[in-house]
Amino acid sequence: MSVLQNKIDFVAIITCKNANPNGDPLNGNLPRKTYKGLGEISDVCIKRKIRNRLLDMGEAIFVQSDDKNVDGYSSLHDRADGNPNLKTAEKEKDKNKYAKAACEAWIDVRSFGQVFAFKGEKSTGVSVGVRGPVSIQPAFSVETIDITSTQITKSVNSETKEKKSSDTMGMKHRVDFGVYLLKGSINVQLAELTGFSEEDAEKTKEAIRTLFVNDSSSARPEGSMCVEKLYWFRHNNKLGQYSAAKVHNCVEVTFDGNPTRPKDTLEDDYKVVLHELPGLICEEYDGL
Repeated sequence: MSVLQNKIDFVAIITCKNANPNGDPLNGNLPRKTYKGLGEISDVCIKRKIRNRLLDMGEAIFVQSDDKNVDGYSSLHDRADGNPNLKTAEKEKDKNKYAKAACEAWIDVRSFGQVFAFKGEKSTGVSVGVRGPVSIQPAFSVETIDITSTQITKSVNSETKEKKSSDTMGMKHRVDFGVYLLKGSINVQLAELTGFSEEDAEKTKEAIRTLFVNDSSSARPEGSMCVEKLYWFRHNNKLGQYSAAKVHNCVEVTFDGNPTRPKDTLEDDYKVVLHELPGLICEEYDGL
């Protein structure tokens, strides 16, 4: 596999309709939003979805969630210990060898980086940090979001002797409609350190394009979340022809619908403009 040679920036347009894109556990699981009222999807949430998609694509993933566990390891420590190359490097206390072995084993480590610092009797005390080339920003909505909260009840008790009645009340929250912008970059210098390749970049692109495939839940029903467009900018050198901020800002999404009726679709209510930057190649993809 050839190591990435050209800096990459990307912007994805995400729509959310009657779903909770990223609940805040410290705020009653309400959809995350900023103090200005803009909807937010955290970078951690986005990376989790990218990891899940890469896992669906058959890639080896180090940070697996409980519901996407495919190798039977119950912790990150056990998964690291299960790799013989990492165990050898750990015994030799060779941090560089350890980092290289981890990057070779798991695509999310060579993409996002990882801190390996485990405690316990089995650990030799080696602490290794890997910086990944793929950086993801939190996704923010173009406009302020409207949140609808619905009161719900459960039909049965969870336990036999539970004192609460079966019609105990609860709350469920959703964003009526929102357009979010996901922005990120891939750094060539860090890619050279982790071995992140051109093939890895293509897999990452496909994971973002299909971000919400196989991601449905009660909070996000099938079809309620969608990547509408993905703009993939490939520079002609390692450092980039333009700054990441300038590239990200060249995708402009503004409200262009009827303010007297509820927002419904990206096509009907928003205007998308791509401001071209001279000499910069942009690949445009429809989402899935």
